[in-house]
Amino acid sequence: MPGRPTSIAGRPTGHSRPPGRHSRARTVPFRARLSDNGHVLEMTREEFEELVAEALDRIPPELTRLMDNVAVFVEDEPPAGDPELLGLYEGTPLTDRGEWYAGVLPDRITVYRGPTLRMSETREDVVQETEVTVVHEIAHHFGIDDERLHALGYG
Repeated sequence: MPGRPTSIAGRPTGHSRPPGRHSRARTVPFRARLSDNGHVLEMTREEFEELVAEALDRIPPELTRLMDNVAVFVEDEPPAGDPELLGLYEGTPLTDRGEWYAGVLPDRITVYRGPTLRMSETREDVVQETEVTVVHEIAHHFGIDDERLHALGYG
């Protein structure tokens, strides 16, 4: 459905990626891994989901209108093999879609609460990191790679 991402929801669907689908991620920046704040900031899942929704609301309407067949999810923790993962885009970027692109499951953007809270010292840090992660993963939906995102300050 064009326009706004279709949902903020809970658990993975467990579907596999069809040919042509990509997986791109944002991990905890190196500087954040070095700064152990000695505690984990507490925030309920509902509060974190609201921050993700607010970050989505701040995406300019002229861009959200172009988003197509994508759903946004919040998960507590990333897969065990990548504990510092802040967000993940799984899907076929708009720039790679062709005539063959029909009847496929929505692209999936997942934002992970646990790593974001562990790297943040304040609620403002969580807000900022959530916004950067949401923009980063949406940019992958538009076909923007990590190198360009880092150059733009959304690494």
